[in-house]
Amino acid sequence: QVQLVESGGGSVQAGDSLRLSCTASGRTFRSYSVGWFRQAPGKEREFVAAIGWGFGFTTYADSVKARFTISRGSAMTAVYLQMNALQPEDTATYYCAAGATATPGREGYDYWGQGTQVTVSS
Repeated sequence: QVQLVESGGGSVQAGDSLRLSCTASGRTFRSYSVGWFRQAPGKEREFVAAIGWGFGFTTYADSVKARFTISRGSAMTAVYLQMNALQPEDTATYYCAAGATATPGREGYDYWGQGTQVTVSS
């Protein structure tokens, strides 16, 4: 069982930046791909970004490409989502998830965190 914990959310103004972190309790992400998803009130949970278990592969939703960057810590104990130029439409609860492949589909992930709230004001 992998327990994921997200952190780094908060309330910011449009144009600001935040960095979200995802850590796995008691283990590393060495053999897991990790994805970030978000869910706004009344909307479906949507894919944001993912990073493969091998270095180099990343994929992003079109809505965040060029503004968000997903990365792994060097010790493979954390995955980060750097979010720049935040907009009110980025307001959501952000979840990290771990699984075998870096896919935009939620079904590709076996483990999910509880989420961290990001609120962007105009």
